[in-house]
Amino acid sequence: MNILLVEDNLTIVKGLEYTFKKNNYILNYKTTFYEAKKYLEDSINKVDLIILDITLPDGNGFNLFKNYIKEQNIPTIFLTAEDGEDEIVKALNEGAEDYIVKPFRIKELLARVNKILKNYNKSSVIKVKNISFDMDKMVVKKDEEIVSLTPLELRLLHLLFLNINKVVSRNVILDRIWDLTGNDVDSHTITVYFKRIREKLGTDIIVTIKGVGYRIDGE
Repeated sequence: MNILLVEDNLTIVKGLEYTFKKNNYILNYKTTFYEAKKYLEDSINKVDLIILDITLPDGNGFNLFKNYIKEQNIPTIFLTAEDGEDEIVKALNEGAEDYIVKPFRIKELLARVNKILKNYNKSSVIKVKNISFDMDKMVVKKDEEIVSLTPLELRLLHLLFLNINKVVSRNVILDRIWDLTGNDVDSHTITVYFKRIREKLGTDIIVTIKGVGYRIDGE
């Protein structure tokens, strides 16, 4: 299981790194709002649970959760230095699975993580019509037969499945291609990529929103 810790206190980071490694978790950490945002925007990074500090040096954990985490449906535990009712209620109302007040006992946090992950039954396979995408294994199948896609085609399709029922804009797609290849591309190139993906899928599940981007609608 992969856990993302967003926390700028390196003493806390090192303590959690040691404990989670001993308990067979992979812990990645980011110390700023910006670093966490970039990490979450990269579809290659698989995150099963997030431990999120509310007070970050360059932003607010609530805003990070609301704008970049919530839509990905990743269970989140808020860390807060405030034990006031308002902070706790706000965390839960935003959609957090749990919260824990600093200073905290690491074993207690670990127990809460174990409980959430045990109960959080999130399938890694998303199916639309006769196309299935295993988000963990990065495998696409049509009628149980593996569809052969290039690494870039696979990442672009993954981006749409990651944002199921939501439009992914051409600008976001252009940025993603740049991140993956370092090559400048234009709108026509994107059209060509998605034409190839559609041909390989043999099922037109990708909807073009003219002048905006692309979307896959879940069933």
